Amino acid sequence: MSLRGILSRLDDAISVDNEVSLEYEITRWLLKHPDVPVRFKNLNGFEAVGNLWTKREKIARYFNIKPEEIARKLLYAINNPYPPIEIRDPPFRQRIIEDVDLRVLPIPKWYPKDGGKYITSAIAASEYNGKRNLSFHRLMLLDRKRLAIRLVPRHLFTMYESSLKDGKELPVAFCIGVCPAILLAAATSLEYAQDEMTIASSLRKICLGEPVEVAKTDSGIVVPAYSEIILEGRITEEKVEEGPFVDITGTYDRKRVQPVVEIDKIYMSENPIFHLILPGGLEHYMLMGLPREPLIYRSVSQVVSRVHAVRLTEGGCCWLHGLVSITKNREGDGINAILAAFSGHPSMKKVIIVDDDVDIFDDRQVEWAVATRFQADRGLVVIRNAAGSTLDPSADGVTSKIGIDATKPYRAEGFDKASID
Repeated sequence: MSLRGILSRLDDAISVDNEVSLEYEITRWLLKHPDVPVRFKNLNGFEAVGNLWTKREKIARYFNIKPEEIARKLLYAINNPYPPIEIRDPPFRQRIIEDVDLRVLPIPKWYPKDGGKYITSAIAASEYNGKRNLSFHRLMLLDRKRLAIRLVPRHLFTMYESSLKDGKELPVAFCIGVCPAILLAAATSLEYAQDEMTIASSLRKICLGEPVEVAKTDSGIVVPAYSEIILEGRITEEKVEEGPFVDITGTYDRKRVQPVVEIDKIYMSENPIFHLILPGGLEHYMLMGLPREPLIYRSVSQVVSRVHAVRLTEGGCCWLHGLVSITKNREGDGINAILAAFSGHPSMKKVIIVDDDVDIFDDRQVEWAVATRFQADRGLVVIRNAAGSTLDPSADGVTSKIGIDATKPYRAEGFDKASID
């Protein structure tokens, strides 16, 4: 369950033993080895790791499942939440620092035009009026005690707005260095009432046979017990300019006025390991994109009886382009699947629907299906002036979306690839 336990089983990691600068040098190492874990032994006196979850195969191997099973397992966990187990004396309590100075942490400046140094792997844990939340948020270092948080208008934003209306600051704990069950659950879009911690616990239970273990901070916030580092504080009413910052597309996200977090206490395990997520890198793709796939799967399953797999593609930053394989029961199922897929992930701007004999994890097979089974005059869907992703630099408030029905005509002959089996 712990990050250090995961690292103890790595056999392909690159070790960087010399001290590394926090300005751009981490980025250079992670870009040089884009799909290989890189362990930094001396980042401002800390150990750190990046490029840890760069492929779905690695995530699947952790859960002892096949890569194509990830979406279905995560969807099962969403539909069947399981409570975590609370423990005493969690590892993150081995060191508690009240004289806070965030500048001692290994927080990098990733790219030259970034607004400052950024924590990219922080998962916010918070609770307000009975609603508990886990979610990813980038954090820009301001000074020894303050960070600027990027709050998109989702659950933590709603909780923050509610707390301000009540004249209160929102208590929050940022967890760094957690297991993939927590990472995936925190990046999943759920209904407001759902608790992401129970989704993480269910995913771990069904795949590994044991639930997530949690513990409470001194202010009572429930957090993953095996977090390497926890920053406990409050999201205040103060706001500052945050950004620019490189997001999942590898382009700069613009400046925004965002809330300030004030950190009151730092918890650490003994010799903590800092998790680094390269902005716009493959690990960013996986952790942000994979949790959207079960939502697409669920949406398409509501209009097509048999959905086999869903994939957000690396070429589309695991965010803007998707693939879905189905079995058709009637003509028109491919078009319905297109419309449902966009409903399941509104940020997506292109989706290709293929038959179940096409492996959507093989780009050549997908291109073959488009080449041999698609005709633009009857299989192309264009949706204009739709809301899309704010991270798409080509969109101007609204976007155009295209769907490609690359399924063969229902019960037609002459479309199957020749075989001697």
